[in-house]
Amino acid sequence: MDVFAFNASLSMCKDVAGIAGNIFAFGLFVSPMPTFRRIMRNKSTEQFSGLPYIYALLNCLICLWYGTPFVSHSNTMLMTVNSVGATFQLCYIILFILHTDKKNKMKMLGLLFVVFTVVGVIVAGSLQIPDQLTRWYFVGFLSCGSLVSMFASPLFVINLVIRTKSVEFMPFYLSLSTFLMSASFLLYGLFNSDAFVYTPNGIGTILGIVQLALYCYYHRNSIAEETKEPLIVSYV
Repeated sequence: MDVFAFNASLSMCKDVAGIAGNIFAFGLFVSPMPTFRRIMRNKSTEQFSGLPYIYALLNCLICLWYGTPFVSHSNTMLMTVNSVGATFQLCYIILFILHTDKKNKMKMLGLLFVVFTVVGVIVAGSLQIPDQLTRWYFVGFLSCGSLVSMFASPLFVINLVIRTKSVEFMPFYLSLSTFLMSASFLLYGLFNSDAFVYTPNGIGTILGIVQLALYCYYHRNSIAEETKEPLIVSYV
């Protein structure tokens, strides 16, 4: 009875962490909306790049496949968050293609074809692996690698913040959402004993803490410098 109660509590904690991760991830998925409102208003993609949405779609599709019962067990929350994420990224890509020039249209369509081809090869290839454990390792390492590379992208922003001593290019709420989502899925992976979930999200959590610490440090310094400036500047 005690073992049953423990397993039930563990399952509940896993579900709570997964639901929290889904909610925080939704905040990340909607964050590009102001950019696309601007694109639609100006009917031009200007200098914006569509590559982040292509890569995010690839990442979501690989992680979605990992979350299915064909590959892993009891990962429903991974399926929901990545199916929603893939839908958002696909919508962003379509909007980008509709509002960009002909050269970029062809480039984005080509990349979209590559994404679906790669995912198709991964799905078909993994289904050819008869052993469930080997299939889990194969897709798990691909999923883990994809997530680690995604979480590593803020390193460029962190480097920029340190060089410029400014948090202008590192929005606070985006950094906070990334941290909360990573921390939630870190707990989800731990409660589910899934190394391919808690390892990359553990890295994401650490990077999220670094981003928030840098934001607090440089934002506080910028406020301190502003308060030192005289309210009235005399030119006499």
